[in-house]
Amino acid sequence: MKGLLRLLAVIGIVSGGLWGYITYYMNTGVIEELEQHPQGQRATETLLLTLPSGRRIPVNYLEEGTTVFVAADGTWWRQFRGQGAPVTVLIRGEIHTGVGRVVQDEPDYVAAVFARLRPDVPDWLPGWLDGKLVVIVLDD
Repeated sequence: MKGLLRLLAVIGIVSGGLWGYITYYMNTGVIEELEQHPQGQRATETLLLTLPSGRRIPVNYLEEGTTVFVAADGTWWRQFRGQGAPVTVLIRGEIHTGVGRVVQDEPDYVAAVFARLRPDVPDWLPGWLDGKLVVIVLDD
């Protein structure tokens, strides 16, 4: 029993460290790159999303007219449940505002968008690993 508890503690510490590294180091570097090089290669596929909570995260996106699609691979999508929430995005150096809403009850729509947003996801990967689809309708 003690061995199992120690293993769980180690897994928790490693997971927390990995989350911290991704959140504070990897994201910080990507955010700086998006702000300093708005016409760079990364900026063509990654936007900077400012969540209703104020947290800023880089996410891959698909822009179609005044609609922007992003896939949420964490729990931040919960801020966009129901009628959605106001959001700010930085796309290729331009700041836009809009309303983001998570799509939960339209699996065919989500699959069609993910086929364009994440075309390289292997077919064998279970669908529940795709994350949640957040649709942002821009004001401008």
